[in-house]
Amino acid sequence: MDCEKLYADIIKEVDECRACPLGATRKNSVPGEGNIKSPLMFIGEGPGADEDDQGRPFVGRAGQLLTKILESVNISRGEVYITNVVKCRPPNNRVPQAQEAEACKRHLFKQIELIKPRLIGALGSTASKFLLGEDIGAISKIRGNWYDFKDGIKLMPLFHPSYLLRNPSKEIGSPKYQMWCDMKKLKEAYEALK
Repeated sequence: MDCEKLYADIIKEVDECRACPLGATRKNSVPGEGNIKSPLMFIGEGPGADEDDQGRPFVGRAGQLLTKILESVNISRGEVYITNVVKCRPPNNRVPQAQEAEACKRHLFKQIELIKPRLIGALGSTASKFLLGEDIGAISKIRGNWYDFKDGIKLMPLFHPSYLLRNPSKEIGSPKYQMWCDMKKLKEAYEALK
């Protein structure tokens, strides 16, 4: 079966999913988007209001900042794949609960299996802990480091763009500056794969 068909099947499964209560409160499912043959995938925690309205990941203020961050290291949004741990918006943009993330896990892991990224940028604490384990540590301590994820995939925890919106300073040592340094390191690894 070809890649496009398998991908369409995942999107359909996500759209029909009611494995947790989030499926009943969403406007749209937000499976993910981008290049399904990319060696680089970004995974956030869950859709917000703008994403729920449009059915697309990272399109609100945090998403616009993510696009600018990617562009700052000469990566276009269209060349990577972007998704979230949960595919439906948690009410009031709260952090996804463990059982919601667990219910969505099969969709995310099917995406990872199909796309076969070599590198994953985990955006924020929620995605990092979901993928690496709850005891991995604070995002401020683990960000910018490479971890072995599975099947030879390297994973780098990164600050979530929404955190950077709340901490806008670009001074050396600030979260925005650290994110830029981390993205340069991720870009180097990405370039090495080409």
